[in-house]
Amino acid sequence: MNSVLKKPILTEKTMQLASRGVFTFEVDAQADKRRIAGSVAGMYKVSVREVRTVIMHGKSRRTGKRRSVIRKPDWKKAFVRLADGQTIDAFQIGQADEKK
Repeated sequence: MNSVLKKPILTEKTMQLASRGVFTFEVDAQADKRRIAGSVAGMYKVSVREVRTVIMHGKSRRTGKRRSVIRKPDWKKAFVRLADGQTIDAFQIGQADEKK
């Protein structure tokens, strides 16, 4: 994607939000709301109305023969609301399956 947007988050919950005009992305932990809005607007050619962010704390996992504990890193999630009637094509996958 680019240095700010890492990837779209495609789950059942985010697909429901996408149908209401809110699109969810994993973003760089250092990115602020203005940079996130600018990246989404530039990449997808849409106008952004609102950006909300949340820091997701990394989970602890056990791995290996000795079952040692490792910790996944923290990451940032952004909820981007677009102007009325605008969509992002990456989020249309789940909605097409629901119509069948």
